[in-house]
Amino acid sequence: MANVQAVPKGHHTVTPHLIVNKASEAIDFYKKAFGATEVSRFTGPDGKIMHAEVQIGDSRVMLGDEMPEHGGRGPRALGGTPVGLFLYMNDIDRLWKQATGAGAKQVEPLANQFWGDRSGLLEDPYGHRWWLSQHVEDLSDEEMGKRAKASFAQSGAR
Repeated sequence: MANVQAVPKGHHTVTPHLIVNKASEAIDFYKKAFGATEVSRFTGPDGKIMHAEVQIGDSRVMLGDEMPEHGGRGPRALGGTPVGLFLYMNDIDRLWKQATGAGAKQVEPLANQFWGDRSGLLEDPYGHRWWLSQHVEDLSDEEMGKRAKASFAQSGAR
């Protein structure tokens, strides 16, 4: 085991794992929406995807079919998700159009944000939420604080 890497090649320290209804369709969606490439797929005897991996940019995303008998349910079965994935890419406006054209629904519009990113929130057809973002401006903590305060004042948040 001395030669085995703790983090497998192609992975990062944190790797998301998504549970979806119809994982095979989800893989096709992620290819169309985000330019993902399929890395691996392992199906069980019933044909359900037990484990698959796609590559988006420099990151892997693991996914598999819902298996309620083992506690695996996706966002739709649970009534939503508290988790969002941040996808940083170049040419975010093009990717936004690509993703919405593939069937993602806008939750929050793509816009320049006070923290220096151009970001918007989409929900995929399987209930997972994706922040599509491109960092466009480096800010000091002081400048970000000023912008946050102004943004919250404008929105009426306290």
